[in-house]
Amino acid sequence: MLNLDLNKLAPHVTAEALQGMSEELSAAHAKLYDPTAPGSDFTGWVRLPENYDKEEFARIQKAAAKIRQDSDVLVVVGIGGSYLGARAALEVFPSDGPEICFVGCSLSPNEIQSVQKKVAGKNWSINVISKSGGTTEPAIAFRIFRDMLVAQYGQQANSRIYATTDKARGALKTIADRNGWESFVIPDNVGGRFSVLTAVGLLPIAVGGTDIEALMAGAADAMNRYDLRSMENPVWQYVAARNLLYRQGKTVEIYCNYEPSYTFVGEWLKQLFGESEGKDGKGIFPASAQFTTDLHSLGQYIQDGERILMETVLYVDDTGCDVTLPSSEDDGDNLNYLAGKPLSFVREMAFQGTLDAHHDGGVPAMVLRMPHMDARTLGELFYFFELSCGISGHVLGVNPFNQPGVEAYKKNMFALLGRP
Repeated sequence: MLNLDLNKLAPHVTAEALQGMSEELSAAHAKLYDPTAPGSDFTGWVRLPENYDKEEFARIQKAAAKIRQDSDVLVVVGIGGSYLGARAALEVFPSDGPEICFVGCSLSPNEIQSVQKKVAGKNWSINVISKSGGTTEPAIAFRIFRDMLVAQYGQQANSRIYATTDKARGALKTIADRNGWESFVIPDNVGGRFSVLTAVGLLPIAVGGTDIEALMAGAADAMNRYDLRSMENPVWQYVAARNLLYRQGKTVEIYCNYEPSYTFVGEWLKQLFGESEGKDGKGIFPASAQFTTDLHSLGQYIQDGERILMETVLYVDDTGCDVTLPSSEDDGDNLNYLAGKPLSFVREMAFQGTLDAHHDGGVPAMVLRMPHMDARTLGELFYFFELSCGISGHVLGVNPFNQPGVEAYKKNMFALLGRP
């Protein structure tokens, strides 16, 4: 279970100030259930942990079992919400089966060639994820890898392509139906950045060996726990705190973690909040940092730079293993005072010391602490932030579920490419 610690918010945010946000939060929370509210067509994720398609869920599990049995590598083709959630989960829980590679999330020839080398001489499959099938980066990658798959397997390639796309329309859906690929649905009422608990995220995560039933159970627990309409709700507390800080000029939120394997959780959060809140000249800029590594690059700015920062720290107590520091006869490195202590203890002291230093330097922090990480906890974490984001966008006064600015670069790029 997640625990939200707000002790490092003073003097910027007080308990009275948090309580004073309750009416705004109540109204914003209610908008997620209001069919007339901005973006209401894209709030299917709110009740998804209990309302998901059970038949499709069983097909996802069956397809994942087949891929684990017949493939050494799964190539996942997608960008943005079509890959970030799955990749975050697979970084936290690395695959115990096929190697899972992600392509179509850039326009890098090096990325393409790297994955081409990984599938060479191997048995492999493709999971292509796109609502329309027309997004440039994944469409290019899919064309390249589909061609390779057909060259290797001939007509049998069709049994190794899994399409996650629109249920009824779009280029990818048309091609999938024509070739008999097994298809899974991106629900019409769930936007890409909220789609990790749909087939978009569930199929790659299941191929990696993570228990997706437990993942959904954790999200369902969170859905019920965080529907509390009062300031006792940790989601309300988090949303209230970050919006109060924003109104004081804290316009950048740094998502920090203390495990390299959680780096892509930060990447997922950057898209979730960046696309949801960054519009109409408003929004908290989402950034991410991996401590203690980034304390040796960003630490100076965080401690002493412009005071526009707030931190949200994700901290897991038990990461599943530990290492004990040995003793040294000559103690040339002066570390014998730590001999016999586990590395987790050193990390904890670094976490506490950093938190205190940044607080003293004028950076307020919210700490989301977890005793351990398993599939249920990750499901709760995903839902906690999705709900926080939906409510926070409405508090901010924007539509959290559109992204009008995303198309601007595409129009320029298509013009320069000469797209008909």
